[in-house]
Amino acid sequence: MTAEMSVADFYKGKSILVTGGTGFMGKVLVEKLLYSVPTIGNIYILMRPKRGKSINQRLEEMQRLPLFDRIRNDRPTSLKKIKALQGDVLFENFGLSDNDIEKLSEEVCLVFHFAATLRLEAPLRDNVNMNTCGTQRTLDVAKKLKKLQLVVHLSTAFCYPDYQVLEEKIHAPTVQPADIMRLIEWLDDKQLTLLTPSLLGAHPNCYTFSKRLAESIVADSFESLPVVIARPSIVCPALSEPLPGWVDNLNGPVGLMLGAGKGVIRSMLCDGSLIAQVIPVDTAINAIIALAMIESNRKEKPEVIPIYNINIGHQKPTTWGEVLTIAKDYGRKFPLAWPLWYPNGDITTNYALHEFKRIFYHLLPAYCIDFLLLIAGQKRFMLRVQERISQGLEVLQYFTIRPWNFPCPNFDNIKLKLTEEDNKTFNTDLTEVDKTKYLRICVEGGRIFCLKEDPNKIHINRHYHNFLYILDWIVKILLWLLLLSFVARWFEPARDFLSYGEPVVKYLPFLGPAVLDNQ
Repeated sequence: MTAEMSVADFYKGKSILVTGGTGFMGKVLVEKLLYSVPTIGNIYILMRPKRGKSINQRLEEMQRLPLFDRIRNDRPTSLKKIKALQGDVLFENFGLSDNDIEKLSEEVCLVFHFAATLRLEAPLRDNVNMNTCGTQRTLDVAKKLKKLQLVVHLSTAFCYPDYQVLEEKIHAPTVQPADIMRLIEWLDDKQLTLLTPSLLGAHPNCYTFSKRLAESIVADSFESLPVVIARPSIVCPALSEPLPGWVDNLNGPVGLMLGAGKGVIRSMLCDGSLIAQVIPVDTAINAIIALAMIESNRKEKPEVIPIYNINIGHQKPTTWGEVLTIAKDYGRKFPLAWPLWYPNGDITTNYALHEFKRIFYHLLPAYCIDFLLLIAGQKRFMLRVQERISQGLEVLQYFTIRPWNFPCPNFDNIKLKLTEEDNKTFNTDLTEVDKTKYLRICVEGGRIFCLKEDPNKIHINRHYHNFLYILDWIVKILLWLLLLSFVARWFEPARDFLSYGEPVVKYLPFLGPAVLDNQ
């Protein structure tokens, strides 16, 4: 069944409100709507002053990003449709004035609730206040919008870790959201820290827990509000729009690949045989834009809240092992600038082996570097960096050492409900995409947009990369010789055996004196 109207016709003249419009997915949503639906109404986004900059200054900075290049070049007047409002989901009515609320009430037809804290390691109070209470505040504002057609709540596909199969349906929370929202008001941080493990249950962190509570709140509002839940899996750099590889943060697999490419991540707990449940940000945004039209145009209200698992793991199955192999191969041919050490990290499912590598490849080098910096009178930083990396890995590894199963019938059916032209403009089918090419795009996107490196200087990077390769082998050999020298000094049979190789052994550092001086 194809759509009775096009996506552009549906959004024509409609004004929308976006929470989290300055975030990774929020910016891509705004850009895509402005470019592909030039007749859209105003796009209101919540902003707050930050680092001494007003919301107008922040808006101007955002519009100067490479993300908006094609709009600045092709449709510069469309940027005037972005209307920044000084507000925040942490406050009732977003902290907006009565006049602003009245203006939204008269204009806004669609609400895209994207605002969330993505700090998986953040404490319970921060996650619940932003992700759960923020959702409740958004729904309260939505109830005041006279022209409201739909609220799209952005959740996560990983919010039910206690289920083997995560279908497109709601599961009851282990605790009532209202109770948790009251708890963060009543208890101090120390008390909440003590209670958190018992509250989380099967949840690996406060992020998935708070998003599950938020889904429950949204589902409870379904009787009185037109709402839909969109659950993307791990969102990765853009496949093609607005720019191939566009990304503005180091969260998720991109941060891991770049960290490994810089030589600071040498080991990670990950099952290489498992499917990487990821989706390019532009594909996820295409689906969200399309499903908003589909759900708004329903002739009859469904009995249960519509939910879309937005994921392409089943369309183009790619294992974490393949991701590592492709990224390492590409990184060796086109290395990043000035890595700390030769990039040769690996994945394992063995906790003991990972901990051994973490101590010897992450922490000990960090202590050595900081010690040298201390002697040189410079500011120490490496241990702090490694501690942050360890925290990040500890959080992410939960998602890479167990299988995830996301049936996506609603997501898969989106393409059947769009016109042929809309399926090109808002593509959600990646079955024909070259996964090797896409992973290379991800690395390049991280290089250019996050690390701000010049891709024209890769030839310089290769020379330094080759130097590190030789140095890495020299250090490894010296470390093994040092280890063997200890064995030779304290274990006579080993010393006697090694003495048979005296013509060679006598020239080896550490080992030669250990073997021959004790004869």
